[in-house]
Amino acid sequence: MGEAMASKVMALITARGGSVGLKNKNILPLAGKPVLAWTVTAARAATLVDRVVVSTDSDAIAAVARTWGAEVPFMRPEELATSTASHNSVIMHAVDTMAREENYHPDYLLLLQPTSPLRTAADIDAAIRLARESDCDGVVSVCAVHNHPLLMNRIDADGFLTGYLPDRPLPGSEAVRRQNLPPAYADNGAIYLVRTAKLRQYGSLRVPRTRAYIMPEQCSFQIDSQWELELIEYLLTRKETSRP
Repeated sequence: MGEAMASKVMALITARGGSVGLKNKNILPLAGKPVLAWTVTAARAATLVDRVVVSTDSDAIAAVARTWGAEVPFMRPEELATSTASHNSVIMHAVDTMAREENYHPDYLLLLQPTSPLRTAADIDAAIRLARESDCDGVVSVCAVHNHPLLMNRIDADGFLTGYLPDRPLPGSEAVRRQNLPPAYADNGAIYLVRTAKLRQYGSLRVPRTRAYIMPEQCSFQIDSQWELELIEYLLTRKETSRP
């Protein structure tokens, strides 16, 4: 257990400058500090995180990151800062750059997206602890879905509704009552933790033997639009994200 507890975790915060849906969203003001700062401060407050690194192509974002205590040991190249660049390529660039330039080889890579500012230091430590103390190679944060997949529909070519899943129970039947449905969960985008060796092996954050870290819905909102920014501002200022 002692050796496991000494394993190093690099928190990587990816924040490019050219956001499409909401301009400059990573450094917009949110409840008294920039959006990015909420993730940086949570990562720095987590006791099980070894280093907090930001990958960005933007000097403005880099300045905000450093102001709030994160490292920006490299700048992301242009080809990895486009809207079409894969997130996996950005992550591998960071891991490879830290290995090459600093001989830094963390045991775990922890991806923290700044668009999920409601995740806390306690969430981060709990996810790392789950990985270290259980038989798994990764942990992903999830929340229970509000719209259950068995209640979803599709519209066919003639405009008629049909069940999205082929084995959907008939509408109105006892089986589709929400309390009778099996729990369903979706990634909430807040925490992706993976053993670095498995990240290299599979080239993905989602590897076999990944466990779920369940977060409440009210702490799982992401910022992709102006109304979501305003909603999260309300939640933060009204302290509606506190846990039971």
